[in-house]
Amino acid sequence: MPPPPPAVLVSNGAISPNAPPSAASFLESTPGAYTTARALLWWPRHLRRLADSARLLARSHPHLLGLPEPRVLNFSETHARSFVNPSVRVAIDEMRRRRPVTEEDLAVTALLRGGGSRDGLDVLVHVGAYVPPVFGEDGARVAVAGRGRDAAAAKYAPWARMRKSMEKMRPPGVTELILTNDGDHILEGSVTNFFVVCRKEEHQRNGPFSNQTLDTKFEVQTAPLSDGILPGIIRQIVIEVCHDMGIPVREVSPSWSKHELWQEAFVTSSLRLIQHVESVQVPLLWEDIQSKSWNDVSWAVKQFQGAGCITTLLQGNIEESKNRGI
Repeated sequence: MPPPPPAVLVSNGAISPNAPPSAASFLESTPGAYTTARALLWWPRHLRRLADSARLLARSHPHLLGLPEPRVLNFSETHARSFVNPSVRVAIDEMRRRRPVTEEDLAVTALLRGGGSRDGLDVLVHVGAYVPPVFGEDGARVAVAGRGRDAAAAKYAPWARMRKSMEKMRPPGVTELILTNDGDHILEGSVTNFFVVCRKEEHQRNGPFSNQTLDTKFEVQTAPLSDGILPGIIRQIVIEVCHDMGIPVREVSPSWSKHELWQEAFVTSSLRLIQHVESVQVPLLWEDIQSKSWNDVSWAVKQFQGAGCITTLLQGNIEESKNRGI
């Protein structure tokens, strides 16, 4: 007898009798607003964003939600909770029945699309096994490869297919593609939010990091929502943790023209949480972003030396919050 599938797919509370695809294949083939969480961490925030995404897409980009025309969708976080959570529980229980896993080992994706169920929507839940990376071991290697997303405030499944057009610009070894609309101001990653720890311009001389210099010489920077980025769950948590720890944080798109001031960089997502960045690659000429492949481009590269002090502080605090269930 073949081993049970490593994933479970539930549609409107019913377990799919067919072998489910991978999470990536599921998203590539299914329109809709979605959210993905590791072990249901910060799940209420995920439901809130899922409801927000569905309403935004229904109003302004209905095809991304699988709707034939725009409509006003009366769908709140409360609706999402009562509509989505029963299918989530069915999927997790079935996954546990098939494999000895804990919620810590699961990646949970909930998707809303146009359909014939409640409020004219269907809910699909994909649950698969997930092994989180060990912080500090493997950093992200990122490269600028494309422009910002349409309807960036919403998280939608068709992006999994749409972003494939940027793959031709992925240099060897690069693990994440970065978006910018002008070749200078960094918006976000294709599946992450992007942060830098930047030395303030009035303190351009390099010096040792210490708690005494933290609030005077450095600040954490990440693009504001108004620039057209996804309101990432971990992005918001990082901002909150910075405020709690007294780490200066400013919502401004990091400028590549000032990359000599960047001391650290990291990316965030609901699966990775925080991952330090080892290198950033940017085309020397922004026009080269339209090239046929990465090999036709001359690249500038910024290297970092492992996980920096502030990145490590933030990661430790978020781990504590995760373990406390905050």
